[in-house]
Amino acid sequence: MEFEYDKDVDAAYIYFERPIKDKQVKNTIELNENIILDFDGNGKLLGVEILDASKILNKEALVKAKAA
Repeated sequence: MEFEYDKDVDAAYIYFERPIKDKQVKNTIELNENIILDFDGNGKLLGVEILDASKILNKEALVKAKAA
């Protein structure tokens, strides 16, 4: 698992598989306006995108995250 944060757009991504290959994401589910799940063709969770991350996540986690 790898965690990236892009402070310019205030978005975080949690990778459960890295790298995610081109066209590997086959299904995307929006849990709400800020949480997006990416799945492969077999239903395996590849990653989670978190928008407005600084409002949702612990600031400590964002500081420790790899810069995107």
